[in-house]
Amino acid sequence: MNNLTNSILDAYLRRINYEGPLGLDARTLSALTLAHSQSIAFENIDVLLGHEISLRPDEIVRKLITQRRGGYCFEQNLLFLWVLRFLGFSAQPGGGRVRLGLDDRAQVPARTHLFCLIDLNGQRWFSDVGFGSYSLTAALLLQGLTPQPTPHGVRRFEPQGDRWFYQAQTDEQWQDLYEFNPHEIMHPADQKVANWYTQTHADTHFTYQLSVSRALPGGGRAALLNRRLRQVDSDGNEELYEIAHARQLAEVLEDVFLLNAASVAKPLWKKIRSTE
Repeated sequence: MNNLTNSILDAYLRRINYEGPLGLDARTLSALTLAHSQSIAFENIDVLLGHEISLRPDEIVRKLITQRRGGYCFEQNLLFLWVLRFLGFSAQPGGGRVRLGLDDRAQVPARTHLFCLIDLNGQRWFSDVGFGSYSLTAALLLQGLTPQPTPHGVRRFEPQGDRWFYQAQTDEQWQDLYEFNPHEIMHPADQKVANWYTQTHADTHFTYQLSVSRALPGGGRAALLNRRLRQVDSDGNEELYEIAHARQLAEVLEDVFLLNAASVAKPLWKKIRSTE
């Protein structure tokens, strides 16, 4: 993106409630990752409502910043990538093959996820503010098999040649989140195809169920799957709620996920009920 401006940067920083330093260092990279994931919720509302997900920079800025909505990986991580580049970071888009729900590594899924790779002081770093309930809240150093704590869980990478498996520690085990090749970037043409597939194909859950999530201050997370709200604190204690009507859905979207939901709550509620 070559038309990001100081005014857009200022609006973005207000959107993520960030008032810290903006140095070209790992500390700033992690701080921005945390602030973004705690402020801009992951959501697929437009997909469910049949609205096209645009990758145009002005459309993403308008939706996520001006309209105070969220988005999924392409919107979230492209915005984050543009901000990093505007600040002077050397950042590129990477492409991932999502492995959640897959146990057999011989099975290779499509490359439908976008994340950020950052070269900094001779080291390569990794950030991802658009992976739902596993969105990062700290940047990770791209190195194999070293557990790396974040404010919201422990992560690591398991390399097998050019296949790197990005993992989260869950219940004392390592779960594959997605795999990627650290030497490849995800070009705009590949982004366009993957974004089209993800928002239109019946195989992707974004087309038939509501998915909203946000990292909470203090290490907890909130996730909404259709009408079911799940909130987990930093100790793993969880609370479950069932949303009963459109007005309550609007309140949850606004109060828990910090989304401007006034114009979408009623049609979204109707869509959710029609798929049950």
